[in-house]
Amino acid sequence: MEKLVAIIMAVFAAPLLIGGAYLLSLGGSPYYLFAGIVMLATAFLLFKKHWSAYGLYAIFIVATIVWALWESGFYWWALAPRVGFPLIFGLLMLLPWVPNKMRGQRAQVATSTDTTSTDTNSAITANTVKKNPLYYWGLLASVVVGALLSFGSLANNATDKLGELDLSATSTDTSANLGDPLSNGAQTADGEWSAYGRTDYGQRYSPLTQITTDNVKDLELAWQIQTGDVKGPNDIGETTYQATPLKIGNALYMCTPHNWALALDADSGETLWKFDPKVGENLQRQHQTCRGVSYYAGQAGTDSTSPAVNDQASNNSASNVAVANQATTTSNVMAQKVAGNTFESASKQCDAKIFIPTSDAKLYALDPNTGQRCQDFGEDGSLDLMHNMPFQQAGYYYSTSPPIVAGDVIIVAGSVNDNYDVNSPSGVIRAYDVNTGELMWNWDSGDPDNTAPFDVNDPTQTYKTSSPNSWSIASADEELGLVYFPMGNRTPDQLGSYRNAAEEKYATSVVALDLETGEARWVQQFVHHDLWDMDTPAQPTLLDLDTADGVQPALVIPTKQGDVYVLNRATGEPIVPIKERDAPQGYLIAGEHAAPTQPYSGLSFEPPMLKEKDMWGASLIDQMMCRIEFNQLNYDGRYTPPSTNGSIVYPGNFGTFNWGGIAVDPENGVMFGMPTYLAFTSKLIPKETLGDVETNKGEQGVNANEGADYAVEMGPFLSPLGVPCQQPPWGTIAGADLATGEIAYQRKNGTVQDLSPIPLKLELGVPGIGGPIITKGGLAFLSAATENNFRAYDLKNGDVLWNVRIPAGGQATPMTYLNSKGEQMVVLVAGGHGSVGTTIGDYVMAYKLSDQSK
Repeated sequence: MEKLVAIIMAVFAAPLLIGGAYLLSLGGSPYYLFAGIVMLATAFLLFKKHWSAYGLYAIFIVATIVWALWESGFYWWALAPRVGFPLIFGLLMLLPWVPNKMRGQRAQVATSTDTTSTDTNSAITANTVKKNPLYYWGLLASVVVGALLSFGSLANNATDKLGELDLSATSTDTSANLGDPLSNGAQTADGEWSAYGRTDYGQRYSPLTQITTDNVKDLELAWQIQTGDVKGPNDIGETTYQATPLKIGNALYMCTPHNWALALDADSGETLWKFDPKVGENLQRQHQTCRGVSYYAGQAGTDSTSPAVNDQASNNSASNVAVANQATTTSNVMAQKVAGNTFESASKQCDAKIFIPTSDAKLYALDPNTGQRCQDFGEDGSLDLMHNMPFQQAGYYYSTSPPIVAGDVIIVAGSVNDNYDVNSPSGVIRAYDVNTGELMWNWDSGDPDNTAPFDVNDPTQTYKTSSPNSWSIASADEELGLVYFPMGNRTPDQLGSYRNAAEEKYATSVVALDLETGEARWVQQFVHHDLWDMDTPAQPTLLDLDTADGVQPALVIPTKQGDVYVLNRATGEPIVPIKERDAPQGYLIAGEHAAPTQPYSGLSFEPPMLKEKDMWGASLIDQMMCRIEFNQLNYDGRYTPPSTNGSIVYPGNFGTFNWGGIAVDPENGVMFGMPTYLAFTSKLIPKETLGDVETNKGEQGVNANEGADYAVEMGPFLSPLGVPCQQPPWGTIAGADLATGEIAYQRKNGTVQDLSPIPLKLELGVPGIGGPIITKGGLAFLSAATENNFRAYDLKNGDVLWNVRIPAGGQATPMTYLNSKGEQMVVLVAGGHGSVGTTIGDYVMAYKLSDQSK
């Protein structure tokens, strides 16, 4: 047995010895070389059955404990991979079969030293028996101390910031805190959800109070349906279910990854009608997804009053009694049961409309009652969005996010494939008449001063090639006459030599456009000369914020870098301070430059700069491999330029925040979000060295940048075992005060039960993509993490109050509404994310309070 343990230890010591020597040559930690030498020496002594193996290994464990505490502090997830690996071998050495062999061998050697004297032989044997256990007990003591320290650190919350938001404020009672008026002049009813962020203000905030911090534990599944649209074997990797339904009248309106539009009965989930435009497959698309549909209320409609919420449908709290005694206005839209695919039905005249963008670059206008195409919009209910594009490669341009309806226009932006081709479609933003589809204006960030509408039938009029696009969700303030777009970068994202001055000005920013003319009123940039694909990913949130300087019309927007910018939405001036700091300048390819400074916000969830000691792994070996790669890659902190050697991008391209953005309580001026931390690597590959590498399989991997001198390889910074190289937490939830920029709390979020081979509910804090909502009941709802769970949090402090398993990944933003009985429902689309790796499905799930809780 002792020889087997010795052989296993030697096998594991060899890579530590070799890798440790190489790491040391790179200027890294000497510990791994030391560990390899000691473990190899211990293995040799074990094989020879020398008790000194126990003494040597006891000293090694003590040294490892001291080193681990010095590097990582009293933090379990940092200590475990450092101390756990040596402790396992210590435990193997303590198994009775190993020391028994040692004791027997030593006694035999001692006896053979003198056979002539029985007294002398007895004395030597007795001395051996007396001294040998000291080595054993020394090793046992070191193992026990190591285990106690490691497991004791579980009780230490080393990473979370605990605190509370002040939720005692009252509303400023201004329009941006009450909701954006619809086209027919009415406000979105309390029990409805009329736009992606509930209104065009993008707050993701519901005034419903039936579900509270006290009774949310009693939420149960009310209904569940499967749409039938699932990822197929020939779909691209990033086939994702990111839809947030709208609730208007009696129906929920939503889309699916293959751009079906569905109307579901809001009470039962039954499909009332389905519009399937047959978009087909195209492996040149980087995304196969749909985040939502858009709603135009029309002009002819009038609101009707639904019956008052009955007492039986609400609980007895004072707030719910108030809701129960108040008539709730709802839209008069009444979706009908229609058999078959309404795409094949005859078109009709429409007043109200549902708009859906598709991945074959079309925009359809549908009647919300029947799902039929609206005949007077565009060409029999559709627009071809490829008009006037300079290049028209199939699959290179499409809208993944719902367009925004404001006033009498629908404004459409789109996604342009990253890093596929220097000559790609334009990122132009276009406004069309909401009733006819006539082009009213076009704003192209590559030619921002020319907003007069192009002639859609003139192929000689073309937008700018590959100009920065806006692939996320926009917001609007009709009173100010402004629409706000989060802007991305120009492709190729990592190569800056192709950009003109206008593109440099508007890339990776938020821009305010005039609703009537499309002219840019102001712009705030978040990355200068973006070489990292740090597209502004999230919808701007609008609210009126009570600040030290009085009530200001605010715009709040999170970024991939972790900064949350709070601006005056009328002027673009900062409310929370914005400053500049020096940025890295090294590793640039010929002809490239990096901006000398970069902006940052006074409200930021930016992580600290990575250090070698932050490298992580399930064992010493893969942790060492991460350290080796860390020292091989170029890294001078945030905004280290991409390079031919390879650079670390942290925060990574996955984003501290992504399209799910944040939710805002406009009455208290606070936000809730899900900051995520996952380092990426970026490498420029000269075309002459590219060889036969497979390219253009999505945003990650190698992309060709056709027409450029360099391809680019991007992806998460992972260990050989496929786990992030930087130590957890990788995912958190957080609450902050928007007026002061103070972060009240930030806590790790999610377990690894769906990421690890063994489904252990270990709360490391896992990455996620998706978004939260807030309700006036003091709750935040969020799924999003790479774990098939749906949670409700106490908005005040981030405590988890409700946590249920769901059948697939919840990488969509939830929503809430009232059904016809006046019961508050919470709905989540659970369909997974193809490139994140969560469980794929096609579920729509609705929850309400149990009958016993009412």
